[in-house]
Amino acid sequence: MAETVLITGGAGFIGCHVTRALLERGYRVRVLDSLIEQVHGSSGMPSQLDPEAEFVAGDVRDQAALQRCLHGVDQVVHLAAEVGVGQSMYAVDRYVSVNDCGTACLFQQLIERPVRRVVVASSMSIYGEGLYSDAAGALHEDVVRLPRSRPDDPWDPLDPQGRPLRPVPTPEGKRPNLASVYAITKFVQERLTLTLAPAYGMEGVALRLWNAYGPGQALSNPYTGVLAIFASRLHNGQRPMIFEDGRQRRDFVHVGDVARAFVLALEHPRAAGQVYNVASGHDRTVEEVARALAAAMGRPELTPEVTGKTRSGDIRHNIADIRKIQRELGFSVERDFGRDLAELAEWVARQQAEDRVQKASRELEARGLVA
Repeated sequence: MAETVLITGGAGFIGCHVTRALLERGYRVRVLDSLIEQVHGSSGMPSQLDPEAEFVAGDVRDQAALQRCLHGVDQVVHLAAEVGVGQSMYAVDRYVSVNDCGTACLFQQLIERPVRRVVVASSMSIYGEGLYSDAAGALHEDVVRLPRSRPDDPWDPLDPQGRPLRPVPTPEGKRPNLASVYAITKFVQERLTLTLAPAYGMEGVALRLWNAYGPGQALSNPYTGVLAIFASRLHNGQRPMIFEDGRQRRDFVHVGDVARAFVLALEHPRAAGQVYNVASGHDRTVEEVARALAAAMGRPELTPEVTGKTRSGDIRHNIADIRKIQRELGFSVERDFGRDLAELAEWVARQQAEDRVQKASRELEARGLVA
């Protein structure tokens, strides 16, 4: 008999793709989602959620809803979370409540109704700044950038002698350096899963996701992934807005590859008790990505607006070391970034998107979170 998987937050961007991947593998899928307006708008059920999945409208903090949803479930994918570094720095109670109390509520029910395995979506944000190397080749894993006091101060972190540090791939063993409320809550979600699952005879796995992109992102949510934010601006004839100097480096991974990583985390025996980075293994500057997306959307004249401002909670560089998930779970990246940008542009052209980026920026500036 096919196993049943509960996906909390399963009507979201990543959840819809994980749902489809699991259905294709022959699983039965039950989705619990509260369909918050910031992510889903006022349209209700997202069109990309596969109709073969059983949908339950409810909040992950609702114990009664969790009781109903866990009946007959074999495994859980825990995606339910508020997402956004910037917003987390002022909506503190909301982020801690949904992300951490929500995870606690889930496990309170799992104590009475244990499943075989729980896979939680963690985040690269828990690392803070990624791993760096100095001129002598020594590694630095607790890098903290000093505030810039003058316009000509460097954006990149420096070693104790004032020499620039070079970002290198960040492995799972790097010590966390929690630079935002969002990062704190994701680390708590991760630790609750890896602590409580084995205590009650279950297996826990945490996937630290880098910047996921692809069709289905919430284009009107100004706190979602940066590619979706850029796409919304371009779709509305506005230039992508970039903090700092645009040369900060990130890894962008297609949601299809992310979904396959979740399937591997559910199925592979070696995954139990482990933490894995999920990324493409290729890093790019944020400005480079904004220009590439503008070209893919046929708007190359909409060059990025580089603000030269810093947003509280942001980090400079964080690029991924994905050798562990490749070695242990057989994960491989199947998507091509250039081809996938064209796919994203094609999808965006058929959507309606409200550009809320300026409003979000004003909210951050009003609270002193942009300098």
